Formats: sequence, structure tokens, C-alpha cells
Amino acid sequence: MDRKFNIGKTFLLGLGFFGVSVIWSVYNAYVPIFLADRFLMAAGFIGFFMTLDNIAAMLIQPAVGAWSDRLQTPIGRRMPFILIGAPLAALAFIMLPLSASLVVFFLAATLLLLSMAIWRTPVVALMPDITPSKYRSQANGIINFMGGLGAIIAFLGGATLYEMNPNYPFWLGAGLVAVSAVLVFVFIKEPKEILKSEKTSPNLINSIKLILQDKDKSAVRILLAIFFWFIAYNGIEAFFTLYGKNHLGIPESDGARLLGQLSLLFVLFSLPAGYIGAAIGRKKTIMIGILIMAVCIVLMFFLPANVLTILLTKLPVLGKIPVIGIILMVTGISWALINVNSLPMVVDMTDTAHAGTYTGLYYLFSTMAAILGPILYGFIIQFSGNMYGLLMLVSPIFLVFALLSIAGVTKGEIQSENS
Repeated sequence: MDRKFNIGKTFLLGLGFFGVSVIWSVYNAYVPIFLADRFLMAAGFIGFFMTLDNIAAMLIQPAVGAWSDRLQTPIGRRMPFILIGAPLAALAFIMLPLSASLVVFFLAATLLLLSMAIWRTPVVALMPDITPSKYRSQANGIINFMGGLGAIIAFLGGATLYEMNPNYPFWLGAGLVAVSAVLVFVFIKEPKEILKSEKTSPNLINSIKLILQDKDKSAVRILLAIFFWFIAYNGIEAFFTLYGKNHLGIPESDGARLLGQLSLLFVLFSLPAGYIGAAIGRKKTIMIGILIMAVCIVLMFFLPANVLTILLTKLPVLGKIPVIGIILMVTGISWALINVNSLPMVVDMTDTAHAGTYTGLYYLFSTMAAILGPILYGFIIQFSGNMYGLLMLVSPIFLVFALLSIAGVTKGEIQSENS
């Protein structure tokens, strides 16, 4: 299969992930406010409502990914899902802030969750479809960069728009999703060799059976590693502002700003992380990232709060940089090394005909972690008497589990183009 790495087309494909990121960033930032202020919903119910997107993703995305492997249409395997899911998501996002009753709001949110789950996996699965194996880490770096850029625009630009009119951030997200879907459809063409392939892709259940029956167990190991490191990351992310307030004694806004510093370094290092993975190997790059991340989090556990909060400097974009800010920025770099190279490892454990199925499994395990991580960490904090510092002890344990899981992986590096 003669495919070349087209950076321009990869950035265009990244627009799809850019749109997804804008939608969820705006959703997570402002939907809780609507639920609390407009519909007077209690905090516990708001928390449950905000997990519905992950539940929908866990139930729908893997099956959609497998379905997109088997689908054969004149416009491709992935495009039908994008052309149906993206416009419905844009419509639902326009309706969301206009909903005057909780019932209408819930219906609009349900349409959004279902439509987003329909098209996220196929748009990401397009990356291995159009990208040779040896360039997939770089391509995933570009896609993660675009996703991070979308989040930054949503948070910074969305805040300004929200002050003008609470509807505007949602309408911005809807417009960007619609435009990105059109650009992906117009400029990204699925390879005809895959469309005409006579291979029959097995369904999701059969694919999982094949993975479990594989004597090598590399796919099982990488999926477990993904589950463990996402628990480690999501657990901290969910409670970090409370950790900052209760353990470090800093305002919630400073806690959010520290997370922003981590996110910015993740975005900036997404592209280099892909090239490092291609140069020295994905598994080695991920293991280095896990080790660095574990050391950073252990430092946050052992260093006293008065040391972590020592102000080192101030920068125009990043704001105040305390000691913990430096640690978190290094954590952002290590997270890029892990996250950018993991999806290419997963999809390169199979052939291109099954890329959607394996992409769906990647999202299944990362989404399960996104659901279970905050719940587990919440109970740990609750039963320890609100000892938020324990976050930084629990996460390294899960990172050790991730390291042990990936250590036995023997597949997932660059494939020859005949595979």
C-alpha cells in the first residue's frame, strides 16, 4: 500500500479532534454552571450528569469503531459516521444553552452525547488509515496538538465569549465542529485499497476474543497499561483544585492555573513526543514517560506544602510559577511522551482493516479509567479524612502497574507497509 506522510492532511484531520476538544472543554466548563444556577440541581446529581459522556463513550465508541471497520460505502468506512455525528453534535450544542426546561436540556445533552460517541472513534481511526506505520507517532502528536489547541481556545476564548453572552461559547463550539467536519470530508480521502479489501473485519466481540486468545498478550498488556496510567492521571486531574485548596492552601484559581501550565506543556511537547517515539521506539518512550511522571508525582507527595508553593518566577502566559508548577510542567512533558505514542502502539498491533476496532478498544479502556479513577480517588480521600496529599501517593502505584504491564509488550512498534 503506497501511502505517504502528508503533514498538511494530518493537520486537517487534526481539525476533527480540535472540534471534539472544543466541544468537551466548553461542555465541562459551563454545563455544571447551567445545572446549578438555572435548574438548581444538587452537586451530587451534577456529578452524575457529568459522567454521562464517559458512560456513553464507553458503551458506544468501541462498537462504532468495529462497525466502521466493516462498513463499505462509496465515501468510505469512516466518513458516514462523521457526516452524521458531527452535524447532530453541532445542532445539540446550539440547543443546549437555549433549553428553558431541564427536560429539554437533558434531551439536548443526550443527543450531544450520542452523536459525539458516534463520530469520535471513526475520525481518530482515519489517522492510521491515511498514515504509514512509521509516521503514526508523529501524526498522533499533531492530532494531540490540535486537540490541546482546541481546549486552550475553548477555555481562553470561551471565557471572553461567556462574559458577552453565555450562549456564545456553545455556538463557537458548534460552528467549529461543523467546519472541521466539512474540511475533513472535502480534503481527506480514505485509501481505496482499504475500501476494496476483501478482508472481512470481525465484530467487536470476536475481536476481543482474538485478543484474549493471543498467546503473546501484547494487546491485553498495552490496554491494561492504558487503563492504569489514565487512572493515575484522571484521578489527580479531577481533584487537583481541591488538593491545591486543602493541601497547598492556595486559591482554586491558582490550582486551575497550575493545571493549565501542565496542559500547555503537554500541547507544546505533543509534536516532539511523536518524533521521539519514532526515533527511539514507542515502548521505550512511553516507559521513560511513566518513570518521569512517577518521580514528579512522588516529589509532590514528599515535598512539604510550603516548599511546593515557593514562588520562583512569573511569566506572561503561564502566570505565577511556584516549585509545584515546574514539577507539573515536567509532568505535562512526560504525559505527552506516554499519551502521544500509546494509540499508534495499539493500532500497530493489528492491520489497517481493524484500526477502528482497536481505536475503539483504546477509548474503552481510557474511558473506563476516566469513570473509575475519580470515583476511586474520591473514596480514598473521603475515608482518609480528606487527606488530599494521598493523591500523590496513590497515582505512582498505578503508574508502577502501568510500567509492569507495558514491560511485557512485544508488539506495537513501526510495521512494514506490507503488514
